[in-house]
Amino acid sequence: MKEFGFGTMNNDFYTLTTYIHNKNLITYPMEDYLEMIYRKQDEPLTITSLSNYLNIKKSSCSKMISKLKSLELINNNLTLTKEGLKIAQYLYHRHEILETFLKDLNQENFKLEQVEKLEHFIDEITLINIEKRLKN
Repeated sequence: MKEFGFGTMNNDFYTLTTYIHNKNLITYPMEDYLEMIYRKQDEPLTITSLSNYLNIKKSSCSKMISKLKSLELINNNLTLTKEGLKIAQYLYHRHEILETFLKDLNQENFKLEQVEKLEHFIDEITLINIEKRLKN
């Protein structure tokens, strides 16, 4: 690479796939489930209703619920455990910050789809800084 004037490669650069796979035990789809369960915690949830809210097949929803139960993030009645609640509250808060920020930034061009995409990739430091900016 040096012959093209780029110097040596930065060891901190990875592909998006590498960043994603090195993240946490909780996957992006799991985050979506936990956030939706949190949003709907005041109403009785079923596999059918949850799959409808998330616009997915009941069979896929059932598989994910099994995974979340095995991680002890939800109970048999599709309610959040103490740890699941802690994570879900953060996920909901993250969503709210990004939605507020993007509504302010893009105004009439705001699209919820952007929030749904960005929320899985933003780190906590950036989120905190966005929240500080919104308060000013």
